[in-house]
Amino acid sequence: MLTVMDLRSGNLCEFDGVLYRVSDFQHVKPGKGGGFVRLKLKNVELGTVTDKTLDSWEKVPEPPVEEKEMQYLYKQGEKFIFMDSATYEQLELTEEEVGEGHQWLKEQMTIEVLFYRERPISVKLPITVTLKVVSSEPGLKGDRVSNATKPATLESGAEIQVPLFVKEGDVLKIDTRTGEYLERV
Repeated sequence: MLTVMDLRSGNLCEFDGVLYRVSDFQHVKPGKGGGFVRLKLKNVELGTVTDKTLDSWEKVPEPPVEEKEMQYLYKQGEKFIFMDSATYEQLELTEEEVGEGHQWLKEQMTIEVLFYRERPISVKLPITVTLKVVSSEPGLKGDRVSNATKPATLESGAEIQVPLFVKEGDVLKIDTRTGEYLERV
């Protein structure tokens, strides 16, 4: 069991046998009385959003989510193909199931796929990934204002803002949670 205070944005929880992902968490402590938590929950299967208010001391059941290590192979049309590292069984996921993290996927990358009742529901990316810069405009000479950035396209197809000194062929470390450039590798 999870206490309501353990829930944060992105966490999974289960109410009445339905799996939800927390999209917004707000702890409210009024001047009088006990505190409570306002949750905005997105139904994982249907995509509908529900608001729920719970006392801060309440407990919610932890969903039986299983993590499997899988390797991302390639993208075929609108499907992402993954392979189970242990059984070599292949799995197709849609862009919705993969989530916003699809832009950081690189072929042969190993990630965790989350399963709920034997059905894949989402992927769990590492916090950082290293990707090569495929195209980037050269920085203009004399344009050295502090924190000046330019757009760069990475090998996964993602486009991010990078410092002016980054050039094509550089390998960068990217934070998958925010999509920000961290450093050159």
